[in-house]
Amino acid sequence: MPPQPVLREVEHEITVSAPAATVYRLIAEVDNWPRIYPRIVHAEQVPEGGGRELLLIWGTTADASFEHWTALRTLDPQRLRITFRPTGFGPPLASMDGGWVVEPLSRAESRVRLLHAFSLVDDDPGEFERIDSAVDRNSRTELAELKKSVEAAYLAEEFTFSFEDTARIAGRAEDVYDFVNEAPLWAERLPGVEEVRLDEDKPGLQRLETVTRAPDGSTHRAVSHRVCLPHRGILHRQVTLPALLSLHTGSWTFETPADDTGGVVASARHTVVLNTANITAVLGPDATVADARAHVREAIGASSRAVLAQAGRYAERGRRAGPAARTPHPRSGRRT
Repeated sequence: MPPQPVLREVEHEITVSAPAATVYRLIAEVDNWPRIYPRIVHAEQVPEGGGRELLLIWGTTADASFEHWTALRTLDPQRLRITFRPTGFGPPLASMDGGWVVEPLSRAESRVRLLHAFSLVDDDPGEFERIDSAVDRNSRTELAELKKSVEAAYLAEEFTFSFEDTARIAGRAEDVYDFVNEAPLWAERLPGVEEVRLDEDKPGLQRLETVTRAPDGSTHRAVSHRVCLPHRGILHRQVTLPALLSLHTGSWTFETPADDTGGVVASARHTVVLNTANITAVLGPDATVADARAHVREAIGASSRAVLAQAGRYAERGRRAGPAARTPHPRSGRRT
């Protein structure tokens, strides 16, 4: 009988200035991950039964490549524990498991422990050292990011808000999706958009850079990462932020109306965190948080509504003219 692989168990921890229940919730609810992990663009939870779920995760890696990966997870909210197992790994790893443990230290402070256990196909000392070093480096980075982001999110709850603009369109969801997905054509289709660059080295994983001109004549450059899920939605995280924001994530969704009357309900949803240190510098010495909320809501909302309006016209023209009149989908990697 062959010998069992050696199981290597490692643990890292960090202290976070936030209540244990808050820390656990921010880790457990993956909708929060773009807020607490700078590299995450989007994550979804798919129930698997028996208390387990499959995580679908899209984001950038340490070498700045854009990736999609999955993991199995089990939540234990009573004990503030989460176990996980990455999927799709192969040699030299024979197994890989992990877990999060959140422990209250006081009403406003917690200890977060990150656990890993792994074994190798071949118990080679050099491979053990390499994997162990990678786990140690990644764990320290992940915990540091978690601490910084969770503390910021906890303190910035009153400066964090979401909003949504919706349009009902008499056309196909596929056409509305294509309009938003085909960003290289925005300079021709959307007023105020002067330049667009879209990099899509892997289908559906995009880096979008735009230059727009405001009514006052000023120009603004924005870079975002986007996850495109045909023809369901497009999720995005803005990488270059305006002075009034410290976070901006969002989504475009395309749904069939619940009343089954045809057409599509297209929505643009945004979550932002205000950078309160810059409010008076941007909006004037008497500006308040309420003023900043209203300004951000209108500025981002106006842009979203313009896209929805043009997407609606595009989809409705396509419906009247038929498939032959529709613009072909841009090829992966297209740049303008």
